[in-house]
Amino acid sequence: MKLISIFSAFPPFRGGISHFSSRLTKSLEKNYTVQAYTFKKQYPNWLFPGKSQYDFNQNTVFQNPIKRIVSTFSFPSYFALFRDVNRDTPSIFITNYWMTFFAPMMGFVARKINANTKKIAIVHNFIPHEKRFFDKAFNAYFLKSYDGFVALSQHVYNDITNYVEKEKVILLPHPSYDQFGARVNKPQARKDLQINESKKTLLFFGIIRHYKGLDLLIDAFGSLDDSYQLLIAGEIYGKDDQLIQAIQKNVNAKRIFFRNEFVPDASIPIYFSAADYLILPYRSGTQSGVASIAHTYNLPIIATNTGGIAENLSINKGTIIERPESICIQQAIELAFSQIRSEAEISETELPTLNSWDEFAELLVQFAHGISK
Repeated sequence: MKLISIFSAFPPFRGGISHFSSRLTKSLEKNYTVQAYTFKKQYPNWLFPGKSQYDFNQNTVFQNPIKRIVSTFSFPSYFALFRDVNRDTPSIFITNYWMTFFAPMMGFVARKINANTKKIAIVHNFIPHEKRFFDKAFNAYFLKSYDGFVALSQHVYNDITNYVEKEKVILLPHPSYDQFGARVNKPQARKDLQINESKKTLLFFGIIRHYKGLDLLIDAFGSLDDSYQLLIAGEIYGKDDQLIQAIQKNVNAKRIFFRNEFVPDASIPIYFSAADYLILPYRSGTQSGVASIAHTYNLPIIATNTGGIAENLSINKGTIIERPESICIQQAIELAFSQIRSEAEISETELPTLNSWDEFAELLVQFAHGISK
């Protein structure tokens, strides 16, 4: 079997990139030998905005043990990575790219990998949500280091092809996550979460940063009537004072349920089963792993028409927020609930799949082998 090497965030590191990498690797392992590499340390603690970089409850077992080998600020560890990869002589080297902060390390390693190995980057974000002075230079260096690029949304595809020939880029939409367990009974899920069992329920899920527009949603929620409730599940990255104060001062504060913490995988089915809609009031965005979870649980989405966030909304009867403004968010919520499906309809409807993880993995490999060096 041909060998594929992949470097990315993997367990015990937590978050969407780790989930993505793990699920992709499991599919690649069905037809190829895969060696995965990850960080010893992604960030120094003083740079990390959350409470912890780790989730030691993830129990995915891989064909070969993951090698924890790179510390982002340790230049010698870069040599350890490319030497190990070159020793195995893989046909393809894959990395996930989601932040320009990692571009120097990822670019340097790729340039040192054997010339016969195809270097492929799966690009989650290209133009950062939160811009920094080095973004343009770091992106340019990164692009020159890889042979081909996989974009997970049309928006990212367009960003990359402004700088790279289209023959080197392929659009493969983010597959739906299928590893978190089955949908559960909605009344029971709400009971478990200690929220009202009969109100119209909005879910905001995932790491909380300014670009995701939670402050706009909280403001909009204050204009809704008492038939609604808002469930917020995710850890604030950065200072939390302003958001907590905004919730406390909201006229509908009693119907806002805020779990300011990282949500473990085992709890994901409960949150997505309790909601009527996932809401993504983002100011900017490329694509959303959270939306891929919602698709698995047949949960419709309300999302701003920005970046690539709303690209696939039509497949699960989603609703567009025209602009990331409180009044537009309020109007989209009210419109969405005027056409909401019944629980029976949700249970009986099979959503079309964007593509399976196995299809994604095989198309990625075919694309890599078809690229000329």
